[in-house]
Amino acid sequence: MKNNSRVFVFIYLPLIIHWVTIFILTSLPSEKLPSVEISDKFNHFLAFFVLAFFLNLTLKYQTKYPSFKKNVLLITIIVAAVYGLLDELHQLLVPGRSAEVLDWIADFAGALTGSLLAEFVYKRFNLALNNFLRV
Repeated sequence: MKNNSRVFVFIYLPLIIHWVTIFILTSLPSEKLPSVEISDKFNHFLAFFVLAFFLNLTLKYQTKYPSFKKNVLLITIIVAAVYGLLDELHQLLVPGRSAEVLDWIADFAGALTGSLLAEFVYKRFNLALNNFLRV
């Protein structure tokens, strides 16, 4: 694999797939959603935890906007929090769905935690990640 293809496959692609999955699932009317025996707030937390984790790493490994690398944590949290807010508002337009402040708080908490974990993983395993991704 070329240098950038590993970054794409292991960082960018999971972010794209996950983000599209969030959008699709939150666009479905409530009666068409699969039944999951997990708390709604935990689902929000987990969805935005994963989103922020990969978004954080994407911002670290992207090369188009080097200035983003100076504030990756802040940018990640802002982008994920704003997307969470827009997603909650979007759900007002979906039959059987609603926007809830507590859902957005769970989104924000997941985004904060996922981004902090990405920061830890990157700092702790930077050399191993770079070797694996061949950057």
